[in-house]
Amino acid sequence: MEPEAPETHSLLIVEDEDHLARALRLNFELEGFEVVIASTGREAFAALARSRPFHCIVLDVTLPDMDGFDICRRLREVGDYTPVLMLTARSLTDDRVEGLESGADDYITKPFDLGELIARVRSAIRRRDWERHRQTRASSVLSFGEARIDFDSHEVSVRGEVLRLTTLELDLIRYFAQNVGRVIAREELLQKVWKLRNHPNTRTVDNFVLRLRRHFEPDETQPRYFLSVRGAGYRFVPEGEAAG
Repeated sequence: MEPEAPETHSLLIVEDEDHLARALRLNFELEGFEVVIASTGREAFAALARSRPFHCIVLDVTLPDMDGFDICRRLREVGDYTPVLMLTARSLTDDRVEGLESGADDYITKPFDLGELIARVRSAIRRRDWERHRQTRASSVLSFGEARIDFDSHEVSVRGEVLRLTTLELDLIRYFAQNVGRVIAREELLQKVWKLRNHPNTRTVDNFVLRLRRHFEPDETQPRYFLSVRGAGYRFVPEGEAAG
């Protein structure tokens, strides 16, 4: 029996610089990808509507009609969790944080190494495939206190009331759930959830934990589930306990 041919991955590239878009298309097609090009946000949404699901989206931040952050947010709001790699000439850390908070999976700045970009696209696709495989082997539903979170459908409720969480909030809860009871340093959360290394501002983590407490704690001033460990980080205790 002949081995099955490897799956061909489809890629949407949203880039308004024509020469760059054409160069990316050529190189990704040489790597075996099926590539669709869009030069505006409107064209990107049209491509998403008419095509079968893409395996990954390479999304420029600066476009003629809207920015990539807004496009990514809109995708996540309608339940499209295709891996998104943001592409931009802006290298400020705040821009990178905004990109990741909008729901992007990765971020690369121009000028970039083509080989690195291709490797990051493949990595984003692999991570999504691994995550789907993991979810088939384990429950995708987390329940604690009066909260219920379905990571597959992104449905969240507390005391029967439906909540809408961002992708990053869900990713943070998922990482806590994968490390129940363990003290997790802020730096580790920045690396594993935000994909930021050597990032000096850990207030980003603190602000997100405060948001989770507002969502899920009966009294956010006396947290029972998302606990602070002085000088060390945070600990998630789904059965609940008094803060130390």
